[in-house]
Amino acid sequence: MAKSKSYSCNDCGAVTTKWSGRCDSCGAWNSITEEVPLSAGPASKSLGAKRGRTVVLTDLTTKETPPPRTQSGMAELDRVLGGGLVPASAILVGGDPGIGKSTLLLQAAASFARAGLKAIYVSGEEASAQVRMRAQRLDLTDAPVKLAAETNLRDIMTTLEAEKPDIAIIDSIQTMWADNVESAPGSVSQVRAAAHELTTFAKRKNMAVVLVGHVTKEGQIAGPRVVEHMVDTVLYFEGERGHQFRILRAVKNRFGPADEIGVFEMTGGGLSEVLNPSALFLSEREEPTAGSVVFAGIEGTRPVLCEFQALVAPTPHSQPRRTVVGWDGGRLAMILAVLESRCGIPFTGLDVYLNVAGGMKITEPAADLAVAAALLSAREDVALPAETVVFGEISLSGSLRAVGQTENRLKEAGKLGFTKAIAPARSKKGEGTGVEVTQMADLTAFVGDIFGAG
Repeated sequence: MAKSKSYSCNDCGAVTTKWSGRCDSCGAWNSITEEVPLSAGPASKSLGAKRGRTVVLTDLTTKETPPPRTQSGMAELDRVLGGGLVPASAILVGGDPGIGKSTLLLQAAASFARAGLKAIYVSGEEASAQVRMRAQRLDLTDAPVKLAAETNLRDIMTTLEAEKPDIAIIDSIQTMWADNVESAPGSVSQVRAAAHELTTFAKRKNMAVVLVGHVTKEGQIAGPRVVEHMVDTVLYFEGERGHQFRILRAVKNRFGPADEIGVFEMTGGGLSEVLNPSALFLSEREEPTAGSVVFAGIEGTRPVLCEFQALVAPTPHSQPRRTVVGWDGGRLAMILAVLESRCGIPFTGLDVYLNVAGGMKITEPAADLAVAAALLSAREDVALPAETVVFGEISLSGSLRAVGQTENRLKEAGKLGFTKAIAPARSKKGEGTGVEVTQMADLTAFVGDIFGAG
């Protein structure tokens, strides 16, 4: 009996039994390719035919020494990694094309090499001469980093086994080609095989490996999601092309906190660290204007202040626009529905534009109240006082829910000269922060007390 063929989507990894021009899971066109099995081993043999070894078991009270870490000297990178580089760890870095992934990792390789680690940078997308030109521009030519331009996975692993580096950077995993897999580079089978070989090799040889991954148009790392499960840490390098700020965000980290961020600024000499992101994001904030509200947020373990900007204008169209940059569009629709249903403030016939200044992307529910304040400020043409920060989560009933780490938010606000805060009831008062907290029980009270609307 002939074995049925299997097909998979190069964008989302969905598996199907027949080819089609469009993926039913993610909607991508011309992304379905035939998946060739990695090996045709003796699957019919029973595992019981060969006796395995006994696995050593421990209990939950067993104490182990924390893994050693090597700091690069780049404080923002070390923060995102959880305090430094862990040996035998696998790290996946994704980001939009041209955002600066190669620049960041070349600087990281130079920093680790100067810290005493043996570093190898393998590029599958650029020639060694191009990488050296970038190193000259970044003033990194004196760093003891070894370069290679190769895509053959077998040759790369043979070289790594001979050189025995402490850290190897593979740029990128989509360009790697394993000769035992009968599919094109960048396909699901090739990416999965290359990632598996490199991560297991890193664990076996006590070597840290950094894999660069391309992203889809939705911003997800291209290829099968199983690659993100294989590695220890997944980092996303974010930023808007029109802004000089870049944010390195940890979405998974087995050796540190997830959702930690590191902030960089893209300059002519490469990426420079931003040690106080709040001051930078608010540096160009002008006099109080309608629609501008400062949000005191938390990214990982770090308090970050950023500015929400809203614009509400009459629409000439039958369907009003809802345009969002840096926040969730679905959550904006929810806030608008709560304002209309619970507070009696309609946005029908009005275009709504919402933007997070500086290129930040906010995912925290604590930003709900700041967004509502920005929308009301723009609609009523009333500016909030310049020294006020806002935070709190809004429920569908219109009540305000307290959020975590209130004290850290208020300390950061007080450090930057803010003296007042608007927060939900049951929030901490923030004694000793120099910030006076005004507590609101629900959204209706907030609308009436602050804007006199409703």
